[in-house]
Amino acid sequence: MADPKDPLAPASRALWLTRAGMVAERVARALWLPLSLALIAGALWAFDLHTRLPGDAALWVAGAFGLAMLVTLGLGLWRFRWPTRAEAMARLDRTLTGRPLAALTDTQALGAADPASAALWQAHRARMQAQAAKARPVRPDPQLARRDPYALRLVALTAAAVAVLFAVPGQQGPLAGLPGAAGAAIGPSWEGWIVPPAYTGRPGLYLNEIERESFEVPQGSRVVLRFYGPPGALTLEQSLADGVQADETGQALEFDARRSGEIAIDGPNGRRWEVAVAADMVPEILPMGPMERARGGVAELPFTASDDYGVLRGEAVITLDLEAIDRRYGLSVDPEARAPLLLALPMPMSGDRVSLTETLREDLSQHPWANLPVQVVLRAVDAAGQAGESPAEAAILPGRRFFEPAAKALIELRRDVLWNAVNGRRAAMLMRAMLHRSEGAFHYENAPVLIRGAVNFIETRLDAGTFTPEARDELAQRLWDLALLMEEGELANARDRLQRARDRLAEAMERGADPSEIQDLMDELREATRDYMAMLAEQAPDAEDPQADQRDQGERQEGERVSQSQIQEMMDAIQQAMEEGRMEDAAEMMAQLNALLDNLQMTRGEGGEPMPGGEAMEGLGDTLGEQQGLADETFEQLQEQFGQSGEPQSGQQQPQGQQGQQEQGQQGEAGKDAEQAMRELAERQRELRERLRQQQLGDLPGEGTDEGEAGLQALEEANRAMDQAAEALEQGDMRGALQRQAEALDALREGLREFRDAMDADRRERAGSEGDPDQAQAQGSGRDPLGREMGPSAQSGDFGSVVPGEDPRERARELMDEIRRRQAERERPEAERDYLNRLIEPY
Repeated sequence: MADPKDPLAPASRALWLTRAGMVAERVARALWLPLSLALIAGALWAFDLHTRLPGDAALWVAGAFGLAMLVTLGLGLWRFRWPTRAEAMARLDRTLTGRPLAALTDTQALGAADPASAALWQAHRARMQAQAAKARPVRPDPQLARRDPYALRLVALTAAAVAVLFAVPGQQGPLAGLPGAAGAAIGPSWEGWIVPPAYTGRPGLYLNEIERESFEVPQGSRVVLRFYGPPGALTLEQSLADGVQADETGQALEFDARRSGEIAIDGPNGRRWEVAVAADMVPEILPMGPMERARGGVAELPFTASDDYGVLRGEAVITLDLEAIDRRYGLSVDPEARAPLLLALPMPMSGDRVSLTETLREDLSQHPWANLPVQVVLRAVDAAGQAGESPAEAAILPGRRFFEPAAKALIELRRDVLWNAVNGRRAAMLMRAMLHRSEGAFHYENAPVLIRGAVNFIETRLDAGTFTPEARDELAQRLWDLALLMEEGELANARDRLQRARDRLAEAMERGADPSEIQDLMDELREATRDYMAMLAEQAPDAEDPQADQRDQGERQEGERVSQSQIQEMMDAIQQAMEEGRMEDAAEMMAQLNALLDNLQMTRGEGGEPMPGGEAMEGLGDTLGEQQGLADETFEQLQEQFGQSGEPQSGQQQPQGQQGQQEQGQQGEAGKDAEQAMRELAERQRELRERLRQQQLGDLPGEGTDEGEAGLQALEEANRAMDQAAEALEQGDMRGALQRQAEALDALREGLREFRDAMDADRRERAGSEGDPDQAQAQGSGRDPLGREMGPSAQSGDFGSVVPGEDPRERARELMDEIRRRQAERERPEAERDYLNRLIEPY
């Protein structure tokens, strides 16, 4: 019994058990290793290992085990320490709130003579005693896993258990040591299993339990037989495979079921079965249409594949169709040998792959065979390694189209050089011809300089004999980048882009271009119109200004103010008319669209209401403008800093000493003014950064979308660049500040573009998902707080699609297609393409 006077009496039982657990811990730590070695040695002895070792090896092994056990036992006992009561109390106290055990062993040091202080101390002890009474023993934790990283103790326990169950010293081997009567009573026996391939998903079969005379198994199933008893007592006859794998004793047999036949076990308790082997069909794959060019020159090829157990993987094999190529100009020479182009086919995200329909998307615009005739063969492979192929289909390998004549010429020269390096001299000569009297011939001002650099690149290496494949690929990349600059130019003004897209589409309609070119030009017009309308939206008058509204009403006529959705509807009608061959109607509607675009005034949204995120976009636009102004002032300050000459501004001559003093005074005042100006600029930069931070925390368009996330990332980069610019200004590094401010401006522009794309996507979604809310409510449907469609009832479990208004499977397919499209764009950074590839690789 615990001493009533002991302050730790309320926790005496828990304290005693905790101390006992500590003893068990330390004993386990001291003895686990020698005990493990002893168990392993016992298991080896039980299986008669000592009788199988040559010479004196058994004695050496036994001596090593004995020495190891003695050493580890001695070390364990030397390290063993009996736990004290104080150690147990400290461990138990750590598990209690307020450390009551330590408090109960304390004495009052001050105020013991004061009755009030003594009463307070007693009340404190009473509370601590109540806490101590709640103590529970601490479980022992020997932490053997940390001391035994190789799990030796578990190996020893497993070996000992196996030895106890199966090992009898002196009687290992087939029925060794059994008396003759017992062996005869047991007699020969056998066991058999059939294990189908894992990819079939079929269960295994235990032959001993199969009573019927015939059954079916998948092709490639593994048949495993084990015979027990004297060798030769049982024999196997089978016609499922050409050969059988057997061990040295001939008692363990294995083979694969390749064809239908029979399995017969001859001997005591023998059996016979007729086995039907279900053939594994070769996968089938077919294209669902010709290879087409999607927006941006991305190749698209829909296909369907099927297999009885599922398609494992697939690929598209693309080879050049030389017979279908018009071998003129740069293609008149024989092409250099190139390996077939292999493209991995996309597989479904989830579910079985017995039958699938997918679309291959890959940007092949920079491949040497882009826009040339090719042969496409699709190949599907199943888990058994069988491959099925589709018939070769002739196609034009899709690639990006170029409409600017100079850019189109450069792309053709690039193709010729990649076709065969001997075209290098001819390409250089033609590029020189492009530079002849080329003033004003290029949209991109620096195009002549870059073309001349490409000519020098070719001729220098051809003359030196170093026009290697690596140099040719570098030239091809330079020509591609230059063609993009010449095609897209530096048209910062959205109106210029829109006019250029309209002119190209009108010219294509007049000459009767093919539908694919019309589709590309229509996509370009849509994008240019969207950017132009976004520019108008930024410049639109404030809806809160009544005078501006009155001016708008006085300047416009009814029907002149249109929304972006109406513009898109007109474009859809034009495209439909062209697809149906009604070119006159299309030309008339195109003229109406041009008139609308010429006199366009942007609405703030459907019904005159501002779109979500409009205020945030205006705030970001203001921030961009102020950052631009701040960068201009920093540049002016830098010019002033380098413009200080120290000379008197008047033409009067002054004494030399007086002039020197005046120069020093002016320089000192100028230095102080410059420092003050930099401090003010740094402070303004800090304030602008803080404003951007507040705008990041506000309601921005596209929350949860890819565009919204990209916009937030761009704003974060702008925030970081602003912070670095402020630090540079505080340190007097104006050049560094200007560089950081330029980075902040680029990031802000990128963020605005991403948010604008998000607003456009939201506008299209809102236009496509409008409905009658009253009718939906009457039918019991609606949306949850996340905007998802609810089912007919809350109890039905039908919560609709994850994305409002869309089927989840269709949405998942669209997301996967978008990931594959972006992964196929080779101009994206390699790190981003690797990340996108990891997203789709498991599927």
